[in-house]
Amino acid sequence: MAENPPDLRPDRAAPRLTAQARPGQPRIGMVSLGCPKALVDSERILTRLRAEGYAISADYAGAEAVIVNTCGFLDSAKAESLEAIGEALNENGRVIVTGCLGAEPDYITGAHPSVLAVTGPHQYERVLDAVHAAVPPAPDPFVDLLPATAVSLTPRHYSYLKISEGCNHSCRFCIIPAMRGRLASRPAAAVLREAERLAAAGVRELLVISQDTSAYGVDIRHSESTLNGRTCRAHITDLAAALGDLGVWVRLHYVYPYPHVRDLIPLMAEGRILPYLDIPFQHAHPATLRRMARPAAAEKTLDRIAEWRAICPDLTLRSTFIVGYPGETEAEFQTLLDWLQEAALDRVGCFQYENVAGARAAALPGHVPEEVKAERWQRFMQTAQAISAAKLDAKVGRRLPVIVDQVDDDAATCRTMADAPEIDGNLFIDEGFKHLKPGDLVEVTVDEAGEYDLWRTLSNDTPPKGPDQPGKA
Repeated sequence: MAENPPDLRPDRAAPRLTAQARPGQPRIGMVSLGCPKALVDSERILTRLRAEGYAISADYAGAEAVIVNTCGFLDSAKAESLEAIGEALNENGRVIVTGCLGAEPDYITGAHPSVLAVTGPHQYERVLDAVHAAVPPAPDPFVDLLPATAVSLTPRHYSYLKISEGCNHSCRFCIIPAMRGRLASRPAAAVLREAERLAAAGVRELLVISQDTSAYGVDIRHSESTLNGRTCRAHITDLAAALGDLGVWVRLHYVYPYPHVRDLIPLMAEGRILPYLDIPFQHAHPATLRRMARPAAAEKTLDRIAEWRAICPDLTLRSTFIVGYPGETEAEFQTLLDWLQEAALDRVGCFQYENVAGARAAALPGHVPEEVKAERWQRFMQTAQAISAAKLDAKVGRRLPVIVDQVDDDAATCRTMADAPEIDGNLFIDEGFKHLKPGDLVEVTVDEAGEYDLWRTLSNDTPPKGPDQPGKA
């Protein structure tokens, strides 16, 4: 399961979440599992709770009830979610379950019958109703009924920006549409209003997320909406252009390679949004893609990649793949390796196929033995690692803008435009970094490269650009 990293989980982020609760103020804890889209749901729930007079507890003992926001995408994720629910019950005893696994309430109550309530994904009102029933609110009318600042579970200098829910695809290995429903896009004005608020609060990087970012606005027929006298169409190209005017880094995730993605590349070449695309290719062999019920045009995809790179040579491409999918032959897997070599993707993740209860792929013939899956995964990762090492080695000597994520006694941990937080690599500055702070933007010359990370000493580089100095890096 792609769990939120420990420093982004609410139950492990005491310094950012806890504040001294006033006498009699009810306190709620939260454990947030799963992907960044679930993390955004957790932020919204906590923001609503704070506005209603609840304090947020970052430990079980200090909470009067605990919300567990679950993941249910894979069977292993379901098992981990059940484990997290059990831990919360053991440590606290009063648990409300929400999130993707909440779409299967009988599965949860069968394992943990003592949970107080179970709600599905992005059912914010039902979560709040369950909290009210378990721990009645006790607001202070002079404090809590004032407009609340949104709760953020990410560092202050970057934030996820969710533009839609759900998905219209019917991939055989996926149950997201069954859990989260069909595509439901937010109006462009609502997205831009949130983005403006985040930028005004000091956010330096917006990570645009959804289940299918390329399809944004299809369900509402790309309708127009107006903010501050400016009209914007609910279309990913128009939205990206508008976000690019905010003077912050804008990074696009989960972009399907539809033909209109080409229209985003000039925005990247112009520096308006980051030259970064996160595209879930999943495989390259046409027969495997057909069994997945995904577009089966790998050769055309290579042509598109070449076209994109011709427009924006610094484009970074990230993707994820599945090996060992039912029916995958050695020849099909070799086609994937050959395609990967030719595509030379910059950032790659790989998963061994895993059955998902309710997904149609489980009924396919030709399931691949576990040891074969593991062996293919190893070969895939060796290939991807060699590509990554060569790509990073080519950056030695180049001058690159970076954003600072963390500073400790040993180094400043930074990211280049090619690196999304928590999933890609880092650039480490191990000399002359003491004056830096999270959120600073600075240009560095790369000294050294590894398989996934870069290094630089800062001694002769430019001074940092802090949050009070907005602008493109």
